Amino acid sequence: METTLQGVGVSHGVAIGEIRHMGTAVLEPPARQIRPEDAGREQGRARKAVQAVSADLLARGNLAGGEAQAVLEAQALMADDPELKADVERRIAVGSTAERAVYDAFASYRALLAGAGEYLAGRVADLDDVRNRIVARLLGVPMPGVPDSDQPYVLIARDLAPADTALLDPALVLGFVTEEGGPTSHSAILARSLRVPAVVALPGAVELAEGTVIAVDGSTGEVFVEPTGQERAEMTRAAAERRAALAASTGPGATSDGHKVPLLANIGGPGEVAAALEAGAEGVGLFRTEFLFLDEGSRAPSEERQFAVYREVLEAFPEGRVVVRVLDAGADKPLAFLSPADEPNPALGVRGLRALLDHPEVLRTQLGALARAAEGLPVYLEVMAPMVADRRDAREFAAACREAGLHAKFGAMVEIPAAAVRARSILQEVEFLSLGTNDLAQYTFAADRQLGAVSRLQDPWGPALLDLVAMAAEAARAEGKSCGVCGEAAADPLLACVLTGLGVTSLSMAPSALPFVRTALARFTLAQCERAASAARAADSAEEARQAARGVLSGE
Repeated sequence: METTLQGVGVSHGVAIGEIRHMGTAVLEPPARQIRPEDAGREQGRARKAVQAVSADLLARGNLAGGEAQAVLEAQALMADDPELKADVERRIAVGSTAERAVYDAFASYRALLAGAGEYLAGRVADLDDVRNRIVARLLGVPMPGVPDSDQPYVLIARDLAPADTALLDPALVLGFVTEEGGPTSHSAILARSLRVPAVVALPGAVELAEGTVIAVDGSTGEVFVEPTGQERAEMTRAAAERRAALAASTGPGATSDGHKVPLLANIGGPGEVAAALEAGAEGVGLFRTEFLFLDEGSRAPSEERQFAVYREVLEAFPEGRVVVRVLDAGADKPLAFLSPADEPNPALGVRGLRALLDHPEVLRTQLGALARAAEGLPVYLEVMAPMVADRRDAREFAAACREAGLHAKFGAMVEIPAAAVRARSILQEVEFLSLGTNDLAQYTFAADRQLGAVSRLQDPWGPALLDLVAMAAEAARAEGKSCGVCGEAAADPLLACVLTGLGVTSLSMAPSALPFVRTALARFTLAQCERAASAARAADSAEEARQAARGVLSGE
């Protein structure tokens, strides 16, 4: 008998197949004491294991490329964290084995995050994975992971670490379902880059029996257990029709009555340009430059290094629009040379523009590299600051851009509710707004964007969030300026229509989502999008808003 379960769809498409469970690591080493004279040897073992795991993560990142590479490089930095390594050596010095010292040091750090309100809880899966890899190497046992299978399957896991997700073989893994995670977790982001249908935050996922046939709808978040033959045939047919419609979708983004909505790509560096161009991106709406900084680790990249990377991206979009976000460090992307080490709530602390204004030399170098990279090119360069809170922030950023000799539009990201409420004030200092809906949802609903337990509140369909989007878009329209969306909300085809109806002027997303959004927009007029937006804002919950918009656009 078919059962329908509801999770959060994070990667479009349909997958039908038998379940295979992700191997889980239960690697708690015994607590035993070593002799004092063995401490040096154990510390050496621990250092070698850390180095080996860090090198393995970097190698996996190089193989995967794109966003996955940046995620795995950040995870390698976790393994190499100086404070964690020092804690491991201290524990060994007082009698722990290398493996037990690693296990306890990571457990202590994990507890510290929980005690800080779990603002970094979305990285706990990453942290646990690093710990398990180091402990497994010290114990001399294999690291459990993706199951061996010569037949395609749907992967089920409590959560997926980036090191496993990045190297999934789409020829074998038809799709995946996790019990934890959120719509902006690493596993969700990497699923979209792999174009693998995925559902996260599905209660009871790991209790589904091995070998059970399920159908996964990565758009709606529905998982059908033991679907009938007729239902499977219908889903397969619908998926084929969707693929055909996507293949026929080309050209600039626009509604059916010709209202233009530029469709742009979110990228992390030159390695992702090809996918953006292949998907028909009209430019770049979010160039995440922090990945370049994470590559360097303990210091900021030189101006020459930055210049080369920026130039390569700008040259790929002649006469196109490229929106560059200056370094967004802090919170889940800490940098040793920039981020305070003792903040109790890093997501509410010195991150984004705040960190750059505290280290003006880092901002000055980046802006100088961007100014040089754009010289002589017909590209339309726009540069924006993350985590702008008020007009003063916007003014200081614009002044830094002018001082660097940057001939580009200066903009502000709207990620803090205060910036949406006072958008018109901020627009007195900058020329455009870009809504980062991931962080805007996090701060609006006081719900960590990486924490599956509060995924209900991370839903970009929340009417309160839609109200803030409408406020920012209206302020931009009143000032004759643009207001785009570059958060994951833009990748939802139905929500893209609603955002257009709210007055958003461009949409930027992962390249893999561009055909879906282009196809959806082309089906409806601007007036239909506006009616759907009004219906969504009138709802009392995210799910009601989604259903109301769908009802308007389907003519129900």
